[in-house]
Amino acid sequence: MAELPRVTIVLGTRPEAIKLAPVIRVFQGCEALKTRVVLTGQHREMVAQVMDLFAIEADCDLGLMAPRQTLTHVTCGALQGLRDEFQAYPPGLVLVQGDTTTAFAAGLAAFYEQIPVGHVEAGLRTDNLFDPFPEEANRRLLSQIASLHFAPTTTAESNLRASGVIGTVAVTGNTVIDALLQMAESAPTLAFEGLDWQKQRVILATVHRRENWGDRLKDIAAGILQVLERHPDAALLLPLHRNPTVREPLQELLGEHPRVTLTEPLDYDRLVAAMKSCTLLLTDSGGLQEEAPALGKPVLVLRRTTERPEAVDAGTARLIGTEPASILAEASRLLSDQTAYDAMSRAVNPFGDGQASQRILDLCRSHLGV
Repeated sequence: MAELPRVTIVLGTRPEAIKLAPVIRVFQGCEALKTRVVLTGQHREMVAQVMDLFAIEADCDLGLMAPRQTLTHVTCGALQGLRDEFQAYPPGLVLVQGDTTTAFAAGLAAFYEQIPVGHVEAGLRTDNLFDPFPEEANRRLLSQIASLHFAPTTTAESNLRASGVIGTVAVTGNTVIDALLQMAESAPTLAFEGLDWQKQRVILATVHRRENWGDRLKDIAAGILQVLERHPDAALLLPLHRNPTVREPLQELLGEHPRVTLTEPLDYDRLVAAMKSCTLLLTDSGGLQEEAPALGKPVLVLRRTTERPEAVDAGTARLIGTEPASILAEASRLLSDQTAYDAMSRAVNPFGDGQASQRILDLCRSHLGV
């Protein structure tokens, strides 16, 4: 009897873990394939939380995470470790997700071993090579070495075809919607000291992107404080990223305000619960631009560019930058104008129907001939 083809799924960060968890589960449920899950360790605790939540175990952990690690450290360590992994357990296909350094390094390591690469969430673009950095370059480079391109939207598909990529391009929807809908069914009730979900309009904020470090981070905090000053019934819930470059300035600037709740990163089920209960989101996260509209929550994007223009075009998100005056104006518009709020909260989410993972499995089986 012929040995079943192996698909190796590589991940290293929390967003990858969230978006690949439903993919891993459908692949592990497929009896026509062997599935191997490999962690690079680019993030550790935050990935472990997601893996536990979705009841997924890794077959290998490269353990790369280091204090104040650099892009070079992650890339070199992943290339070396994955070369050894792929030689020890040769896959017929390697799956990577998105635009992280882990995804790029895993794709490159597979390419060096002449293993086909499947790219989940392919085709996102800002057309500014350094914004976001290094993500825009990572995803563009991946597109040139992947054999299977799983585009979340028709816009992403068009970007890929314009790039002249080689291989199969298919629109699947975004797997984050699969994960979100699974988790929303059982999301827990949240309680934080000093935060009243019934009497306060809670703004959920997340900030972590490299391009927002430094002065832009201070501007974001200043804008949030102005929003809280203008709207006495508003409160802020801000889960802090573990990177001290991000968390320490936010603690210093926002930590003493009586209507600000700073927390450790929320497990994914608790983050989904916070999205369900909040009034609106302020974020520089790519994933939340996709997830929040599925729950009817308007998203104000704290960036100058976005690789998810579909959300802006659909009216579920607005790109507002990081200037305090812009944050105040846009948040106040939603907090003061019910018509404007309803227009965003009721807009149709363009990112999928929750069946992306199954479509990806079907395309991979076709590619492998099983």
